[in-house]
This record gives sequence, structure tokens and C-alpha cells, in this order.
Amino acid sequence: MTASVPKILAIRHHRCETLGTIADALGAGGSGARKIPYEVVRPFDGQAIPGGLEDFRGLIVLGGPMGVYEQDRHPFLRQELRLIEEALRQDKPILGVCLGSQLLASALGAPVTKGRKKEIGWHPITLRQSARLDPLWGELEPSFVAYHWHGDVFGLPSGSVSLASSELTAHQAFRHGRSAYGVLFHMEVTEESIRDMVETFRDELKTEGLEGREILRQSGEHLTRLRGIGRSVFTRWAELVRTEPRA
Repeated sequence: MTASVPKILAIRHHRCETLGTIADALGAGGSGARKIPYEVVRPFDGQAIPGGLEDFRGLIVLGGPMGVYEQDRHPFLRQELRLIEEALRQDKPILGVCLGSQLLASALGAPVTKGRKKEIGWHPITLRQSARLDPLWGELEPSFVAYHWHGDVFGLPSGSVSLASSELTAHQAFRHGRSAYGVLFHMEVTEESIRDMVETFRDELKTEGLEGREILRQSGEHLTRLRGIGRSVFTRWAELVRTEPRA
């Protein structure tokens, strides 16, 4: 009998914040590893959030310009929080990126608030000592330059392990339990998605006194290295999905 193939649910919140290189990792793996199919839901286009995770072996929640605390304005965020809570109860792998990491932290009871200053563009990340023992981050170099675009930050949820920080933000990545990961910065980005973000949110850049041209120039310096780091982390997370115990 052929084993069933796991499927991922991925939630997008904006047209320019895509799976990017996460999609590549879902199709990668060691010799003989199966590709992991995924279903993308776009609530910003009016698509309905599934009522449960019965048909899915893992959950990816991507970034977006809204805040966790804007649930009255964006009611689908409440539905996403319920899905995250369900995935946590069932110990299904979770990957939250930017807004997704904030939603994961909130579902775990941590506060999500506006940061002291928006962190946009290319800034260094430092891995904590705890990252050395982590199955996703353990073999990575201790410091690298990552791509950021966020104004909100989260506290570390109770029982979670902080994995990374930046000069401006105390918690840039964390793990809860075996396979729930939140990452505030962006490793999934491509040259195309960065250009799209710079163009789409150009008014925000102007307000913050930042130059989109400089962000694009620095992409040429840092993106290749960041994509290699992201490929390693995302591929290892995909392996958690492949080995996730079946109900």
C-alpha cells in the first residue's frame, strides 16, 4: 500500500508576501524524499480559512501588514489563531513568519506590541546559545545579515526557547515544543518579492526615512547567503512534517 503524502496548509496575508523559498524546501529533501504538497489560502482575497486541520499535517502562516491586535478589522486573524491553537494541541509542525510568528506567540499567551522602532531592511541577526542544540538552527553560523520588515514585536511565550535576536529586537526566532517555530525576520524572500515589497510599501519607507534603492542594493550583497541559510532551516522544518506522527 502506498503511504499517504502529507499536505501543508499555508496562509498568505498579502500578494507580495509569498512562500518564496519555503516552497522550494517543500520540494527538497534527501535521496528519495517525497515532495510535500501544500494548499495556499489567501484571506486578503476573500478566501475562507479552513475550519480545522484534519486534512493537513502542518501549518505555515506568512507575513502581512496587519497586526495581531487588529482582529476586529481583520476577523480572519481570529480563525487563524484557532487553527494555530489546534496545531499546537495536536503537535503538528508550525512555521510562522513575521506576522505568523506574532500570531504563534499570541496563541501561546505572549504579548504582541509595537516595537520601539520599525525594523526594515538588512540588519544582523545573532543566534543564541540555545540555537546550537536546535534541530533546525544547530549547524548554522552564529551571526548573519537578514531581511526585516516589521513594526511589532512579541514577548517570549512561556515554555518556549528563544533562538535569535537583533540589536533592536530581543526575540527574532523561537521554538515551542518539538516543532512549532516562529521567525520574525524574512528568510523566504526572493529578489522579486523584495522588489515587490519595496514598491508596494514605498509610502511606509518614506515615512520611516528609508530608501528603497538602498534596500535593493544591499540585497545584492546579502540575499544569496540568506537564501542558503533559509534553505537549510526550511528543509529541516519540512523533514519534521514528513516525520510527523499520523493520527
